[in-house]
Amino acid sequence: MGNAELLKKADMVLSDLASSGKLNPEQTDQFIRTLIDQPTILSECRTVAMTSPEMKLNKIGFGSRILQAAVEDTAPTSTVKPDLGNVQVNTSEVIAQIRLTYDVLEDNIERGNINVPMQTGAGGLHQTIVDLIAERAALDLEELAIKGDTTSGDSYLALQNGFLVQSNANVVNVAGAFDKNAVKAALKTMPTRYLRNRGALKHYVSVDNETELRDQYASRNTPLGDVNLQASQPLRVFGSDVEPVALMPGTSGLFTDPMNLIFGIQRNIMIEYDKDIIGRAFIIVLTARVGFAVEEVNAVVKYTGLVGSR
Repeated sequence: MGNAELLKKADMVLSDLASSGKLNPEQTDQFIRTLIDQPTILSECRTVAMTSPEMKLNKIGFGSRILQAAVEDTAPTSTVKPDLGNVQVNTSEVIAQIRLTYDVLEDNIERGNINVPMQTGAGGLHQTIVDLIAERAALDLEELAIKGDTTSGDSYLALQNGFLVQSNANVVNVAGAFDKNAVKAALKTMPTRYLRNRGALKHYVSVDNETELRDQYASRNTPLGDVNLQASQPLRVFGSDVEPVALMPGTSGLFTDPMNLIFGIQRNIMIEYDKDIIGRAFIIVLTARVGFAVEEVNAVVKYTGLVGSR
């Protein structure tokens, strides 16, 4: 099969990438799975597949004691009502335009499958395109999730307030390196009710800050020092893991349960296709609606003023 025939077949496959632009349910599930598997925080936080631009997530809990002394043959003197509330997730639309030149497709199609349904798991051009878009979009979405700020001069970051901006209830201004003293301050700042299961909590910091802390451990003349010098196992401080996040600013960090962070994405993801016959390229446009929220802002400590890293 010549290059012209390969491109013609690729044209047919790409035009069938999505029905009227909208991914089918199988493609949508695969896209979302690939999306959340890539970066650090999005792969661990709570992902909500939304059916509309707005969603209220109900929450329930007890903020104070519910037990009281029991007296035989006597009804309790008081009853306790749970704390009811909700967190609202509002989505914003994002878009990407991808250009695949004829040469790129010619080189790649000749080495693999082309017209293979995504459901078979055997690959094919459909799957390759969706996976590549999802992998890059995942990093961009994590950037928005972390650095989003509606006052930003960057129009993309101004779409939403991300986790750093929303986490303003408990703030620790370190004014120094990320070390055990910084972590100690975060623990003492976190309300006690959220520290019952420290193993579920994580410190999300920049890669440099995680490296600096690992170096502090590695400098010790102990087996722990050897392990941190030679291996890459997760760091733990005072019972909680330290996670390096590629797009976390070097001056900031978050300490919380990952499930307290919410990533909402609407299921009507659109991937549309066109062709530039003069530029000899296929054009693929992705549009999606995403939103971010913190379920319980009191259950997050934000680090500020970290120094000694990018």
